[in-house]
Amino acid sequence: MRVEPRQLKVFLLDAGLLKESQFVEAEKVSQETNQRLGDVLVCRGLISQEELGKLEAYILGIPFVNLEKEKVDPEILKIIPEPIARTHNIIAFKKRGNSLEVAMLDPEDLATIEFIKRRANLKILPRLTTIESIKNIIRQYHQSLEAEFGDIISKQAKLPGEAVAGEEMKIMGLGPQEAEIVDNAELEKVAQDLPIIKIVDTLLKHAILQRASDIHIEPFEKEVLVRYRIDGILREAMLLPKKVLAGIVARIKVLANLKLDEHRLPQDGRFKVETEDFKYSIRVSVLPVFDGEKVVMRLLAESTRALTLEELGLGGEALEKVQLNLRRPVGMMLITGPTGCGKTTTIYSMMEILNTPEVNISTVEDPVEYRIPRANQTQVNPKIGLTFASGIRSLVRQDPDIIMVGEIRDEETASLAINAALTGHLVLSTIHTNSAAGAIPRLIDMKVEPFLISSTLNLIMAQRLIRRLTDDKVAYHLKSSELENLAKYCDLNKILKILKEDKVASPAATWEKLDFYRPKPSKDYPDGYRGRLGIYEVLNVSQTIKDLIVARSSAERIQEQAQKEGMITMIEDGFIKAARGLTSIEEVLRVIIE
Repeated sequence: MRVEPRQLKVFLLDAGLLKESQFVEAEKVSQETNQRLGDVLVCRGLISQEELGKLEAYILGIPFVNLEKEKVDPEILKIIPEPIARTHNIIAFKKRGNSLEVAMLDPEDLATIEFIKRRANLKILPRLTTIESIKNIIRQYHQSLEAEFGDIISKQAKLPGEAVAGEEMKIMGLGPQEAEIVDNAELEKVAQDLPIIKIVDTLLKHAILQRASDIHIEPFEKEVLVRYRIDGILREAMLLPKKVLAGIVARIKVLANLKLDEHRLPQDGRFKVETEDFKYSIRVSVLPVFDGEKVVMRLLAESTRALTLEELGLGGEALEKVQLNLRRPVGMMLITGPTGCGKTTTIYSMMEILNTPEVNISTVEDPVEYRIPRANQTQVNPKIGLTFASGIRSLVRQDPDIIMVGEIRDEETASLAINAALTGHLVLSTIHTNSAAGAIPRLIDMKVEPFLISSTLNLIMAQRLIRRLTDDKVAYHLKSSELENLAKYCDLNKILKILKEDKVASPAATWEKLDFYRPKPSKDYPDGYRGRLGIYEVLNVSQTIKDLIVARSSAERIQEQAQKEGMITMIEDGFIKAARGLTSIEEVLRVIIE
């Protein structure tokens, strides 16, 4: 039951999916590398994984199933144990009477099929699927971890709103008293306690599966609240008894190599979590608060590839301006916005475009969030005197073409970054301001001379992150009262003109006839949103803007001139994305209107 290369070739050529020369080249690579021919075709982008699966299924006469977005009943999932499912790439997904449908990658694995048949005492119906489908279903084994750890969590944790019983307060051998554990050896022992290890592991795994960016462990008088930040919004995950706080904090401190017996001062550290499915770097911040120590863990996926600017949400004229300025060999580009608005992700995407063998990229960051091939990345360490400013001084002696400064925070860093841009480097950096125009008075506040800003600054981009609607959403039309309210924030005629030019709206369209969308809550996505994208305003520093900078004009005056020159504001970009059905107007207003 193996698909022979000649069979694959005939069907691929007949279907017009690729040329004979492409197939011959892929076949040669397959023989040289000892890879499956189908894998080579997928890796080279000649055919998608799903197309290959369907074709192989058709040739073998086996039905094909795509389970990339499917959820499987936990009871059916458990018929095949996770180790077997993971090792042999086979999962159970549907049971009808005495028959069990299993999805697999290798229909020749008859031994595994026979084993499952004997174990489950069911008739096995094999189906071909994709590797992504297998990964999706295997992840669902972890989604039932809460059930697997039910005994532990029921004794030590309750969902929000449930009371914590006195019996449950006696666990962990910590006793009924509220006294702090200060003995280092005792803390180490608690940190290695199996129930505590399982609780911390469960919190991490659930956070990763739910796409959380942060885990907050917050102590209160009688309980500990665990919250996940998902798509920028904090959500309660569970309540834990106060008695487990010392153990959980100790366990996290051990993982992050922090001082166990330090309870009065903040501490920062990091550790890694790695499985076959994911690899995460976890940044840890421990802060003393009134009722104990609060822990915040930032989850950074190391396997995440840099997104393109288009995937981040940039488009149209704004994208063209960014791409044009990235081709300039010297000058400065600034990304602005509050903490957590995606500035670092955007700057990494820019560096991915610039990262070619012909250039030397050097960065100074706090912290280094993602590794960039060929780039020289430096982590600041104020404890030993390695700051942004001292880092930049060293970088300019390393023969860089492109310098990335994680953040301009003070006068010295600002001055050195400007000087680097003046002396023949392209400098990328971030700065905390609410708008693109606001970056200019902020630099002047840092004692940077306006004529130096006008000489070096090429472009400023402000951004925010908004939640993306799921595919299942509710369409509606705006009422007159809603349009009047929206007109307070932007030029509706300008937006409608852009929508018509981009062919999102027909030439005769009016606001009253345009479709907008609201979120439709579901079991999987209670808010009706999944994932995020950026909204942007890109201020190109034209000659007119340069003159305003030298004249020390206000941010409002610079903003007004930039809009006259065609700059689309963040709120306008948000409304355009809402008209495209990517998000809701309510979400745009939530993020922008402060």
